[in-house]
Amino acid sequence: MKKKRLYGLSLLLSILTLLIEAVIALIVAVVYGFTQESPNAGGGSALFVLFLPVLAVFGIAVAGALSVALVFPTAWLSDVLGRRFGGREAWWWVPAVAAVVSFVPGVALSGGAGPVGIAVAWLLTTAAITVPALLWRSRRERIFGPVTLWGLVAVVLTAVVGGVGLATGVFPEYRPPAVTSADIVGRWSDGHGGTLTFTADGRVSAVDVDADTDADADTDAGELDSCTGQGTWTYEPGRGPWSQMVDVTVDLCAFDYWNVGGTESRPALYQYIGDPDSGNLYRLTRTSGGS
Repeated sequence: MKKKRLYGLSLLLSILTLLIEAVIALIVAVVYGFTQESPNAGGGSALFVLFLPVLAVFGIAVAGALSVALVFPTAWLSDVLGRRFGGREAWWWVPAVAAVVSFVPGVALSGGAGPVGIAVAWLLTTAAITVPALLWRSRRERIFGPVTLWGLVAVVLTAVVGGVGLATGVFPEYRPPAVTSADIVGRWSDGHGGTLTFTADGRVSAVDVDADTDADADTDAGELDSCTGQGTWTYEPGRGPWSQMVDVTVDLCAFDYWNVGGTESRPALYQYIGDPDSGNLYRLTRTSGGS
């Protein structure tokens, strides 16, 4: 009879595997984030490095909880079902059981993204549980070394593929659209009644421009005073797409400069609400061209 690994060692192996998966997922998320429209895609906060020890401790705690709540039941139930219906333990029961166990967590992780989003989240969650559950069942000795080695290889390979993909354009990195003064001319709206209308002679009209905290998700962290009036504007190209801005001056309105975002087909003007690292924005999109 084969000797089973002690529960504690299996738990440590599961935690290790889940942490490796989490690092790979983080790298993929970072690379994906660089390809998506984001005001902070051009750089990150150096404070993130200071939080790494805290994140590591938190990650270990979460991995331990997931191992006990999801991985161990998956491995145990797959063995029970294998012996009950096949007379012996079979590895292929693990992904089948993992698919059932991961359904609720997968739906929760999808964040209501629709059928496709739910399916993808469910599939990824199933895979994430299946790998440590299979290793949990393994009776091989000295398995920690190979798992750590191949885990590091997978992490490094994911990072290299992501970095090379971004550098070569295989994964197109997001950049704000490069605009000109002529592109600014026209009417820009926040979608809730607030508008800025720019004219070619450098004049601007503001109507109820604010950041109502109840307006939409982009404005849930702060508020700008409502503004209506006449003023002037200038476009500053800066040194590149990330530094271009529109300076708007309207009497009685405490405007900061407006950043340029969006895409080539749908440019946007935005201001940060509160801490720029929070990503909370007050956003205007162009609704018409100017004459």
